[in-house]
Amino acid sequence: MCRGLATLPITCLERAKDLKTRLGILLHKPELRHRMGTSSKLQLGSRRRDSSQEVLEWRESFDQLLKSKSGVTAFHTFLKTEFSEENLDFWLACEDFKKTRSKTKLASKANRIFEEFVQSEAPREVNIDHETREITRKNLSGATSTCFNEAQAKTRTLMEKDSYPRFLKSASYQDMTKQA
Repeated sequence: MCRGLATLPITCLERAKDLKTRLGILLHKPELRHRMGTSSKLQLGSRRRDSSQEVLEWRESFDQLLKSKSGVTAFHTFLKTEFSEENLDFWLACEDFKKTRSKTKLASKANRIFEEFVQSEAPREVNIDHETREITRKNLSGATSTCFNEAQAKTRTLMEKDSYPRFLKSASYQDMTKQA
């Protein structure tokens, strides 16, 4: 955990999380969205390198979105508007972690990922249950490329069931499909 955050009272951290949630809700209010102007709109469709077909494939399945580099970028941009990009960042960190071959690098990367995303009150804590958090903590003692599998799967499911449907309904994705 960040040393600065560790010195704050729990009530301050809870209020900060609450504020983060409220700001995310405000960004989705239609009456506020039009006041923000076009400069604040997501520029997801501005890149022509996204093929029309690829953009349309993202709605077929969450897997299709994750397979596409530009799809991941668009989804990440959307998650930033909801202040929930830590879920995707964790998932991507786990994917990168699985490619690590060196035992020493594996252990240090595992600890870094755990401290940043998994441990209680981590700076970018992902929403997983206590049991999964403890299983992951135990897996760190003998860090292998699979030590985050359960936590990563839970985070992926959360994104697929919660954030992904909102992304597909978002004005930014709708604009992209119209351009396609």
